[in-house]
Amino acid sequence: MNVARRAPIAAALVFGASLLLSVRSAPAWCLAVALASVVWRVLVASGRVSPPRRIPGVRFLLGAVTAAMVVAVFASFSTLNGLAAGTALLVVMGALKLLESRSRRDDAIVIGVALFLLLAAGLGGQALLRIPLYLLTLWGACAAIALVAHDVPQFTTRAALKLAARALLMAIPLAAVCFAFFPRIAGQFWALEAGAGATTGLSDEMSPGSIGTLATEYEPAFRARFEGALPPRAALYWRGPVLNSFDGFTWRRENFPQYEAERPEMAGEPVRYRITLEPTDQPWLFALDTVAASPRRDVYLNRDSMLIAPNPIITTTSYDAVSHLRTRSNTMLSAGGRSYETRLPPDRNPRARALALEMRARAASDAQYAQAVLDWFRDNGLEYTLEPGTTSVDSVDTTLFDSKRGFCGHFASAYATLMRAAGVPARIVTGYLGGEWNPVGGYLLVRQSEAHAWTEIWLEGRGWVRIDPTAVVAPERLQRGVFDLLPDSLPATSVALYRSALLNRLRQFWDGADQWWQENVVEFNLRAQFNLLEKLGIGEPGWQHLGWAFAIGLLAWISWVALTLRRSVGRGRPDRITRAWLRATRKLERVAPARQANEGPMDYARRVGSLRPEIAATFAALAQRYARLRFGPVAAAAEIAALERDARRFRP
Repeated sequence: MNVARRAPIAAALVFGASLLLSVRSAPAWCLAVALASVVWRVLVASGRVSPPRRIPGVRFLLGAVTAAMVVAVFASFSTLNGLAAGTALLVVMGALKLLESRSRRDDAIVIGVALFLLLAAGLGGQALLRIPLYLLTLWGACAAIALVAHDVPQFTTRAALKLAARALLMAIPLAAVCFAFFPRIAGQFWALEAGAGATTGLSDEMSPGSIGTLATEYEPAFRARFEGALPPRAALYWRGPVLNSFDGFTWRRENFPQYEAERPEMAGEPVRYRITLEPTDQPWLFALDTVAASPRRDVYLNRDSMLIAPNPIITTTSYDAVSHLRTRSNTMLSAGGRSYETRLPPDRNPRARALALEMRARAASDAQYAQAVLDWFRDNGLEYTLEPGTTSVDSVDTTLFDSKRGFCGHFASAYATLMRAAGVPARIVTGYLGGEWNPVGGYLLVRQSEAHAWTEIWLEGRGWVRIDPTAVVAPERLQRGVFDLLPDSLPATSVALYRSALLNRLRQFWDGADQWWQENVVEFNLRAQFNLLEKLGIGEPGWQHLGWAFAIGLLAWISWVALTLRRSVGRGRPDRITRAWLRATRKLERVAPARQANEGPMDYARRVGSLRPEIAATFAALAQRYARLRFGPVAAAAEIAALERDARRFRP
């Protein structure tokens, strides 16, 4: 490839690679404009398309286009601040720079923009799967910088890649020192809003079929690592949004409750665990029912035992929690609370209302009535399925008397409606049930397919009591996952993965490695730094110890790099021109005095000619050719080959 074409093509390709890492942050139109600029720049640099001629006013036109792009980015994000908007702005600015690139300096600027895009991609996603892509792009960017800096034929693309790889390998110890000992600032170091990635999960409302749809998704929801033994599977109810308002079809969560309620008293041994939650774009955190206290200062534990974060969860988040599997309460539910938790629309689900009043009249207490309704669910042919069909606006009547088919959301909604219709306070709790044990990583993986809904009713002297009507309709759901019960519900894309023992094992290994990366690298914080110093023998470490450790590591790395570079320079292999000249001068060692260190090639040739006139002309011509190739303009390959041939044939 022509030497002049390598640098611009390399810069454009590196910019294109950084674009592919930014697909989650930048709008589609930004990426389309930038990729078109990359293709155009490669075609121009390779000579397949002629560059446009300079026309008057082009700078004004380019300025207008730049302003229009900035306005378009602002219109897409309503701001120019934040990671997503900043990434989009970098993308369009890099694309415009590609269109006007003319010199090596322009190519260097494009590579710089690509490196900033790589940094933005790293801030937006630290998943283990993306790390090789980041490293390959960084390697290509360093090689492109080398090609821009060494625009000579002797410096090949292969040499640039080798130089970039060597530089990156030498930087690894410094990166390790910075990672381990550079003092971390608690909280969010970057004052940037992270871009929301692909999220899925429970919402703050539930309609018939909403959780059934979610149950067919195979994506992880969160992972839980327990300090002690794993609780029984039937006790693995992971609490999420609590829904209090019902319009006859949809249950919703109300942000501002109209009554005060006391927290239940914890009973039994505490269960300690750590949750790693995937992005949900919702503000709540999930915890084993029932969590004892808020895991963090910025997380609110409300009266419904929900954990609510101040902002939506848009990045992978970890937190420690303590829960109790049993609770008790001797408090009374206030009149306002009873009225609030028994509200029903007056003109919806009339058959369910009539059934509730009839059954409550035969029961001696709320507890007996609650059990009687569970018996009715078991004895009246209700069927557990992910495909219950559509319902009418009176969704509870359709489920109980017409289709008799449903998923956990249908049964929880119907049970809560029957409770409220009889004056028993009830509410819906959504979350997850169970999980899949990963023996490789030693944690419980809870997938979106484990999404679940159950009911809580208020019983005097006991407080809020969990009632899961699905456990009556399909008792095996407490011990088995949805895909074990309904294997045909698995999406076609996940069938092979779920049913293949080998693929399932490989998935466990990969998920375990990804979780290790999340816990030990992504979440490596100030506390982890102090723990590392303690393992190194420093008792009660503080900021000053981190500073000293970082300084010592930095000085050690600088010393090692200096020593390595000094040795490599001393052992540097001569190039082809020098090797040919040395071959010729070594042949003179037996018949003429050795060349002095400060003696140039022509002076040495004259001195050899005065002592050996018979070879004066031949050696002078060889020395003259060497001097021209070494100190003159860039040598052609044919001239270097001719010098090597003459050096081989030279016979003093």
